[in-house]
Amino acid sequence: MTTAGAAPPGLPAESTRARVERAALDLFTLRGFERVTSDEVADAAGISRRTFFRYFATKADAVWGDFAGHVARLEALLAGSDPAQPVMASVCAAYVEVNSYPESQLHLLRERMQLILTEPALLAHSQLRFAEVDRAVARYVAARTGGTAQELLPRLVAASTRAAATTAFEAWLADERSSLVAQLRLALDELARGFPALDD
Repeated sequence: MTTAGAAPPGLPAESTRARVERAALDLFTLRGFERVTSDEVADAAGISRRTFFRYFATKADAVWGDFAGHVARLEALLAGSDPAQPVMASVCAAYVEVNSYPESQLHLLRERMQLILTEPALLAHSQLRFAEVDRAVARYVAARTGGTAQELLPRLVAASTRAAATTAFEAWLADERSSLVAQLRLALDELARGFPALDD
C-alpha cells in the first residue's frame, strides 16, 4: 500500500488515477458494480482508501474516469470548428473526434461503456453525466444561432446527437468486429441527413 494521498514512488499522479480506473473497471466487470466496494478497488490498485477518495468522490465516478476532461475536449472542438461549416456538421464532427481513441485504449473503453450503458445502479448517474454533454452542445448551438441554450432548437440538437452517439456505442459493444468511429459516423450521418437509409 502507498502512503495516503501519494502516488507510488517514481510514478506521476496521473498513473495512479489510471491504475485505479483500470482496477475499478476490471473488478466491476468481473463481479458486478454493486458487489465491489471502494475499499476493494483501492486494495486492487495498491493504494489506500484515502487516496482513492482523493481521485474519485464515489465508486461510480471511477467508472467515468476523467469525464470533465472529456467534456472540456468536446467544448474545445466545438469552439474551434469552422464558423462557415453548418452547425449540425460541426457538432457531428466534434462527437466523432472526441470519441476517437487509440487502439490500445479500446478494451478499457469497452469495459467502461458496457458498465455505463447496462449497469442498473449506474443509470441515474449516467443521466447526470450525459446532461453535461447536452449542455455543452446546446451552448454551442445557441452561440451559432443567436439564441439561448434553453431554447428548443439547441436542446433538440444536443439531445438528438447525444442519443445517436449513444446508439453508436451500443452497436459497437454488440459487435466486437465493428469500428467505433465508423459506427459514430454512420449514426450521426443518418441523423444529420434525416435518415436517408429509410428511403432506400
